[in-house]
Amino acid sequence: MSEPATIQASASLWQPRSAWGGAPRAGRHGAPGQAGIRLTLLEGRGLATLVATEGNEAGLQTVLAERFGLSAPEAGGAAFEGERGLVWSAPGQWLAVAPSPHALRDLPEALRGLAAVTDQSDGRALVRVSGPQARALLAKGVAVDLHPGAFGPGRAAVTSIAHIGVQLWQRDAGPSYDIAVARSFAGSFWAWLEHAAAEFGYEVATVQG
Repeated sequence: MSEPATIQASASLWQPRSAWGGAPRAGRHGAPGQAGIRLTLLEGRGLATLVATEGNEAGLQTVLAERFGLSAPEAGGAAFEGERGLVWSAPGQWLAVAPSPHALRDLPEALRGLAAVTDQSDGRALVRVSGPQARALLAKGVAVDLHPGAFGPGRAAVTSIAHIGVQLWQRDAGPSYDIAVARSFAGSFWAWLEHAAAEFGYEVATVQG
């Protein structure tokens, strides 16, 4: 008689969970007054690493442009149309970003022989840091000069924040930054992020897809 209940309990353990593990608390936090920071959790995004095979980088870029409307940026760059785009990761390597994993489902077949495609949708956590104090917040821990003259919209870096490896790109002059961190480090990164944001006052929100 207990078997159905056991099966149901086991199935419930496999429900999808946020990459942030429930650590963030939605709402207004930190110093009083107008919030200087907005932290937006970007849930359900599609992510994939693309590594061009030797001698095929030009062909890869052609297919990405013609079939998917994606532009492969040069070193240290990020190219987006809305929420779809590519972020430079290393020579011949990019991170593809889309509103959902489904949007990237055709990449492996389309790029066969041109690039190795590895799904990262469940392996990384994404957060958007925006607001008038976003640059000041990140300057507390990032190992990159974020001055507008050195790092502006469309720029990207593989770096570290508070000794945690991240991929960072600036979306607009707001300023607004997107940060990708390995899922296994998401909790530690969030603990630093909310602590660093507290002096500015911050809001936490979630966007699905």
